[in-house]
Amino acid sequence: MKKLGLTGGIGVGKTYVSKVFRQMGIPVFNADVEAKNCMTEDKGLMQNVKNSFGENIYDNGVLQKEKLAKIVFNNNERLAELNALVHPVVKQRFEGWCTEQTAELVIKEAAILFESDAHLGLDAVICVSAAEKVRIERVQTRDGSSVTDIKSRMDKQMPQSKKEELADFVIVNDGKQLLLPQLIKILKEME
Repeated sequence: MKKLGLTGGIGVGKTYVSKVFRQMGIPVFNADVEAKNCMTEDKGLMQNVKNSFGENIYDNGVLQKEKLAKIVFNNNERLAELNALVHPVVKQRFEGWCTEQTAELVIKEAAILFESDAHLGLDAVICVSAAEKVRIERVQTRDGSSVTDIKSRMDKQMPQSKKEELADFVIVNDGKQLLLPQLIKILKEME
């Protein structure tokens, strides 16, 4: 089984590209969704998060996301502490998920694939790319965020250019270039 990573900065359209891969019959593991699931389903992780961030970070078993976000959003050390707790659990889930798949190729989608070392053990990585203006418009449409908030979130991420440089393949998802030919070309190269 070949394992392909899929990453890119906020607003590039990773989820859309994943959806196209799924429609092509390729299983996709969304690490960002699984990280959220782990924080509400994995008892050991939940206890570790309470130990690090306080018992009140959960209210009757419900993660207080806003409270946690306030703690980690502007504090890189606390964010790294949270990631160090969550990423090993997500990695374990991915490995378990892979054993359940029968496809010859699977995809692991993660916004912070390189930052979390989640690219290690993958056969190749695709970075989805789009111009900053397009990305900002997409995020505004998606969740109504202000340009200032979006740029602040972009500034906290690894630069898009660095992700593209580290990736084996780059997909341009600008709404002008066709996606399918780009995906098919990558799949042929992965054979």
